[in-house]
Amino acid sequence: MRKKSTFNELAKLAQVSQATVSRVAAGRSSVDPAIKERVQRAAAELGIDLERKRDEAGRLIAFVLANREVLHSFHSHVLVGAQSFAAEHGWELVFLVHRYPANVSAKELHLPQLLNRRTPARGVILAGVNSVNLLDALRDRGVPFAVLGNNLLGQGESAPCDLVWSNDIQGACDQTRHLLSLGHRDIWFIGNSRFPWFKRCGQGYGRAMTEAGLNPHVCEIHSDGHELGYLGAKSILARREPVTAIFAGSDEAAGGVYLALREAGLAVPRDISVVGFNDSASTMLYPALTSVREFPEKLGWHLAEFTLNRIKHPNLPPQQLTIPTQLVIRDSGAPPAGAAKPQTEGTPALAGT
Repeated sequence: MRKKSTFNELAKLAQVSQATVSRVAAGRSSVDPAIKERVQRAAAELGIDLERKRDEAGRLIAFVLANREVLHSFHSHVLVGAQSFAAEHGWELVFLVHRYPANVSAKELHLPQLLNRRTPARGVILAGVNSVNLLDALRDRGVPFAVLGNNLLGQGESAPCDLVWSNDIQGACDQTRHLLSLGHRDIWFIGNSRFPWFKRCGQGYGRAMTEAGLNPHVCEIHSDGHELGYLGAKSILARREPVTAIFAGSDEAAGGVYLALREAGLAVPRDISVVGFNDSASTMLYPALTSVREFPEKLGWHLAEFTLNRIKHPNLPPQQLTIPTQLVIRDSGAPPAGAAKPQTEGTPALAGT
């Protein structure tokens, strides 16, 4: 029987290092196209199936939750969607938590061992909060990846990589227009623009307010979750400025708004209407919260799809996809006190359950 050719023999025939052969076999995009073609020709001459070798090296991708808490419900659903797509296509997915600074250069940035080019992960899904330096580091190392665009600091839509978005700016615009349709004019937004998703929701809110000829009222608190809503609502009430509705940048923040209003002796929605975003805790609040539903499992599904496409076709142009949102109207919004209920019109919405 003819002895099987080895990567060492392939490297000698192609006149490259074994490390270069390994990178070509792994489908790394960092290899010069001319060298890659030379290795592939040599592999064909020796009867080495590089595609098969690639699969034998492992069908594993990494889901990296960067700079966020592990138990964040939104990202857990993104993870479920990604795992579902990977499993359906014969790949395994491993979950990693990674914290890194945004002000370190790509060359100096430390990567988890699983993401280094000599280790099994052949692609990466980036969730959590990410900066351009990590994208550059992965690109420099030839690691295929796809990013949840809503949580990307810096370049946003202009980032030259595979991105999947939730259409949160439009969703926030729809939410604000809903409050406007109820007759509200003194609408406040509570958020933290240090986080890109709050910043994007604030943009949608501001767009709808400006279109209606009104001045946006933004309460900026450098916090997150329940605390953000609680402190934001307390701050708004302390200003003694007109307010008939509060748009919290997340459902968790809306829960804090509820508590602050209750402590002030105010009722939702009789005294102040409250709405949220992401529909992650809406039915756990009373009255049930009007919110904007995102589809995190679909986001994860397409992030995995883009990552596997990038592994298979490393020279594809950047892929981008935007997933729509859905306004879900429940019981936390009503016309301002003393105002006549307006005719319902505008953005289609789901009735809350």
